[in-house]
Amino acid sequence: MAATLAFLQIPTTTIISSKSSSHSQQLPPIPSSSKVSFCPMSSNSISLPLSAAAAVTLFLNPQDALAAGGEFGILEGRSLALIHPIVMGGLFVYTLYAGYLGWQWRRVRTLQDQINELKKQDLPLTVTVTPEGTPAAAAAADPSPVQLQIQRLSEERKELIKGQYREKHFNAGSILLGFGVFESIGGGLNTYLRTGKLFPGPHLYAGAAITVLWAAAAALVPPMQKGNETARTLHIALNILNVLLFIWQIPTGWDIVLKVFEFTKWP
Repeated sequence: MAATLAFLQIPTTTIISSKSSSHSQQLPPIPSSSKVSFCPMSSNSISLPLSAAAAVTLFLNPQDALAAGGEFGILEGRSLALIHPIVMGGLFVYTLYAGYLGWQWRRVRTLQDQINELKKQDLPLTVTVTPEGTPAAAAAADPSPVQLQIQRLSEERKELIKGQYREKHFNAGSILLGFGVFESIGGGLNTYLRTGKLFPGPHLYAGAAITVLWAAAAALVPPMQKGNETARTLHIALNILNVLLFIWQIPTGWDIVLKVFEFTKWP
């Protein structure tokens, strides 16, 4: 509609041929009592010129094609603008929770490695036998310190396995990747709807880096599932960097929220 109105505002110029200009004659005025008849036009014949006018206006008057200016109504309002900081704040907390789940799953694996190493250190006990060849009663001694440690670690690992941290961490990472990428793009789109442009700066760059780190960490899952320790270490490092960028981005995000309250209205 805005494009059509802009086209109707374009000034028109009357073209007079050179042949008629040579004869400086004026046309007589039409009497008020005269009746002028017009040929009726169908709705189809009218819609085509209007559509063409709207398309041409985008080129003749590009300012009308900008996002900002009220054309999108509630999409430019305060309600939609506040969705991004609320969702990203929740994703920050969820990132910490996903990291906790991943650390617990890592403990399940590392505890098994510790148990295996302790089993190698556990030397068999020297059993004293009687002349008849039966074990003496002294053989039933208390467990060694290594065996006690193995028992303790085994019980701890069993409790961790009951928590199903592997499945929970995988599901949390999938949700974080999906919602994170969606809302990262949605935040930039909302800024464009409200202002008609983006603002390159620390908040935008950090947000783009966080999105890339989410994707890179998720791409390391297949080699991690095959037991690649390098991929596991890199996965942890990328997510730690992600959390640090998230924390560093909070002050700049808060400044943007204050500007939203300053320059937007409900809803």
